[in-house]
Amino acid sequence: MENKITSLENLPQGILNQEALLTQANSLLDTMLDLKELLLGYTCAIKEIRTKFEVLDTEFEVRYQRNPINTIHTRLKSQTSIMEKMMRKGLPITKENIEANLHDIAGIRVICSYVDDIYRLADALTHQDDIELIAVKDYIKNPKPNGYRSLHLIVSVPIFFAEQTKKIQAEVQIRTIAMDFWASLEHEIKYKKQIRNPEEIAEKLKKCADVISYTDTMMQDIRTEIDSYQGEKTEEEQIIEKLKRFDKVLG
Repeated sequence: MENKITSLENLPQGILNQEALLTQANSLLDTMLDLKELLLGYTCAIKEIRTKFEVLDTEFEVRYQRNPINTIHTRLKSQTSIMEKMMRKGLPITKENIEANLHDIAGIRVICSYVDDIYRLADALTHQDDIELIAVKDYIKNPKPNGYRSLHLIVSVPIFFAEQTKKIQAEVQIRTIAMDFWASLEHEIKYKKQIRNPEEIAEKLKKCADVISYTDTMMQDIRTEIDSYQGEKTEEEQIIEKLKRFDKVLG
């Protein structure tokens, strides 16, 4: 045939545009499906680590008659946030790049009453056989310049799927109630626009952080002092204390 089309250059422009759009759409769908599958793993990691903390809290309740954990909050970074962060880093949005460069897609925040509970829980978590500690940032011993305090851990946990086992990273933040109160308010204030005196506000926030740190230290000292008194129990009191442990409801 004389009019036989032999190359893409000979195709009408409308068909070429349609082919290009279909290729782009297919590529975008592949990327979105990869992200969806990726987020499944991070969702499971959150569940796994949250359960570990809940088990530790139950153990403390039975063994020591107190709960070191006040609350547990979890957060899964959205697909939009993931893509925005990758673009800020100037990296192609691929499954491999996301796994290699983003370590806070899965987030677990544990709120404790006392500072020593932070380190006790962190130590108990990271010494479990299936938990791998990737990195530590101790903003309690070394606070940020603005006064922010918290213990940050990047950990890896194996997730057992139907056909494979995969290690998933997650960020764990452990802080006291007072530290969390300050961080929540600081975050809210930081994102308010048109602040007339940002330097003055920052100075006041830093002073508040110092007061909160002092309060945490005092509360820790008070609890330690009370615990030392409780150690001087009569034999009858010790028996009653053990009997109380039978009343703890498990589950």
